[in-house]
Amino acid sequence: MMNIKLIRTEEDLAAAFARMDQLWGAAMGTPEGDELEVLALLIEKYEDEHYPMPPSDPVEAIKFRMEQQGLTQKDLEPFIGSSGRVSEVLNRKRKLSLTMIRRLHHGLRIPYESLLAEVV
Repeated sequence: MMNIKLIRTEEDLAAAFARMDQLWGAAMGTPEGDELEVLALLIEKYEDEHYPMPPSDPVEAIKFRMEQQGLTQKDLEPFIGSSGRVSEVLNRKRKLSLTMIRRLHHGLRIPYESLLAEVV
């Protein structure tokens, strides 16, 4: 039987992690598996509220994608504009426009959340 309660304190969080360790590897669809899943959701909720992650930096998101795909600044021109404009964006001298954000999202599959961090 599950003895689940909301996580309100660091002590509750530590207890939830300890219980999670005990349940680790439980098969899905079993009472233990269900308890593990509920604990994971409660821990995630607590951490989101108490340890929020800052939005990622748009320039870092672009550079990360460039590194992943082996792209050069020239490869960004269809999404951002002239080579000078690409350089300005990557050197943080120019903010991304909404058009650039749309093109980068659709063309390079960079999440909107990453690209909009400086806009919101």
